[in-house]
Amino acid sequence: MVFSVDFLSDGQGHRRGSQKILLVEDSRMFSAVLSHRFQTELGLSVVHCASLKQLNEVLATGEAGFTMAVVDLNLPDSPHGEALDVAIVHQIPSIVFTASFDVAMRNRIMERSIVDYVLKDNEFALDNLVAAVRRGISNRSTRVLVVDDVPSARRVLVDLLEAQQFKVVEAGSGDEALAALEEYSDIEMVLTDYHMPDMNGQELTRRIRHHYSSDRMRIIGISSSNDRLLSATFLKAGASDFIYRPFVAEELQCRIALNVETLMQLKQLRAAAASDYLTGLYNRRYFYDQGPRIVNECLRHQRPSAVAILDIDRFKHLNDTYGHEIGDQVLKAVAGRLQSLFEGSGNLLSRLGGEEFAILFTGMDSRAATALCDEVRVNLSTLKVNADDEELSVTVSIGVAEIAGYEAFENYLNAADQFLYMAKHNGRNQVYSDIKMAGQAAE
Repeated sequence: MVFSVDFLSDGQGHRRGSQKILLVEDSRMFSAVLSHRFQTELGLSVVHCASLKQLNEVLATGEAGFTMAVVDLNLPDSPHGEALDVAIVHQIPSIVFTASFDVAMRNRIMERSIVDYVLKDNEFALDNLVAAVRRGISNRSTRVLVVDDVPSARRVLVDLLEAQQFKVVEAGSGDEALAALEEYSDIEMVLTDYHMPDMNGQELTRRIRHHYSSDRMRIIGISSSNDRLLSATFLKAGASDFIYRPFVAEELQCRIALNVETLMQLKQLRAAAASDYLTGLYNRRYFYDQGPRIVNECLRHQRPSAVAILDIDRFKHLNDTYGHEIGDQVLKAVAGRLQSLFEGSGNLLSRLGGEEFAILFTGMDSRAATALCDEVRVNLSTLKVNADDEELSVTVSIGVAEIAGYEAFENYLNAADQFLYMAKHNGRNQVYSDIKMAGQAAE
């Protein structure tokens, strides 16, 4: 499988290319630049309205499904934010983009549960707006757990997070929070109050940290306590951040955004570390890191598993004849086909190096894995790669070994490698395994 962070998904099964953004802006310059950037940088289709009248006309046609709206507060026929009111009435998550701003206006727009606001007062305004839209869409793939035993206080946090487009789970106690973490494996942030009936927020933080490191989950402590040392003790317990009540909503939003951005950067670093530079598949290091864990999990639950090593036939000859550039094209073509064949299967696909690939099959014994690998072999034989004016075909040899008991992970790979050698030795373009050998011996 390809290891990547899907920045083109909203976390709800929709790709960005299928999403629309509503741009309500009367400035031709801003409209042209933003439409271009939303399309090219975020993959969003843009519906532009230059006035409140046009906005009402678009919405009156029944056009719906807008992912987000960017709304200028001051239009010729909407001088007091009427366009924003229309977008909110139609339940379109909105970002305000405005040049007019004061404290009173800030309070008015923040009361309307907007996603964010961006000011047109500096040279970075357009960059900030694009970043705000990207963040709002990305938040849809982030699940946040809110822990507070007071329903009204919990509701304030939930409303704030949902306005930012986060997926939210609620818990009224520490025990409920731990149960939620068991139920929802995709929770990436926890906001927890200090005072709770069964355990305080510090104890909950410590328990969470026993299972989730800070590079996988962020924890923000919240309290109305007058103890000014509480923030330090929360942080020492493993919290990523802390804020006292009563808090300014924007400050909490900013702290949440910074923690989410940190998580995203860490995901990108993990993706780079685990990804093969040429093919985008998992690399050898990731395969050797995750393989033993997956095998042990299968053995513990008495589920069958098998491992295969796939090698491109006569790859050295291909490189010597056509050059490394064509060799790289072949590797990428094979990797792309393998990725399409195994995507969503739950099997671990990796490039070990050179022309060798490895597949760790879960829920498959040697017989099933051998049959599947033979289908893969046949499929790859239809692959064509253009080399100058010539069309190259590719064949592969595959060795498959069943995983029957607890051994060193390298032993399983060595067994598959031995079967691969037999496939090569017996003419290439075939699959060898213990099942195949047993069948040949019985003939």
